[in-house]
Amino acid sequence: MANKRNYQKELDAKIAGLHGEVPTLLLHSCCAPCSSYVLEYLSQYFSITLFYYNPNIYPPTEYEHRVEEQQRLIHSLPAVHPISFCPGPYDSDRFYKLTRGMENVPEGGERCFVCYEMRLREAAEMAKQLKLDYFTTTLSISPLKNAEKLNEIGERLAAEYGIPYLNSDFKKRGGYQRSIELSHEYGLYRQDYCGCVFSRRERDARVAAQENGNS
Repeated sequence: MANKRNYQKELDAKIAGLHGEVPTLLLHSCCAPCSSYVLEYLSQYFSITLFYYNPNIYPPTEYEHRVEEQQRLIHSLPAVHPISFCPGPYDSDRFYKLTRGMENVPEGGERCFVCYEMRLREAAEMAKQLKLDYFTTTLSISPLKNAEKLNEIGERLAAEYGIPYLNSDFKKRGGYQRSIELSHEYGLYRQDYCGCVFSRRERDARVAAQENGNS
């Protein structure tokens, strides 16, 4: 059986190989809390364009709230190198078309992998359009996200688009805990479901079950 890859060590090696150069990075972000630690960390080494592309988020008011929080964080967070904001389109029909027939797949399964690829593909396209040096995503900071799958998709898209993918597992070395600390420090809105209508449905079912259990 092959040894499990250590994506944090791979990122360490990549950063060490920069030798003080400051490449450009397109960072796909799912939300302000998840991006907080990643921005704090990577802005030491990269000039970052934060790409907010998440058409999976439901409802539109939730999407707008998350966009506002993302922009507020960028303006508030001290950064060694520049961080700019690049909004993606809110094309929710694309998400529903790609996940048709997967409505009842449990959270964390194949439907989520399709969603990962949808967002990473758009990030790769944007990185190529902007002629940036690397692309990656904040998604691996969540303990609920499959870092191995994210990196697998990222590497495949890197080969397809000719833009190197920055392998990562941002939850390592206390990254997730640091994101919680930064969320409190900046008063960020921390949502209690991933974002899509299906994850919200699961959240509502859990809440209802807890309320019934306590009644």
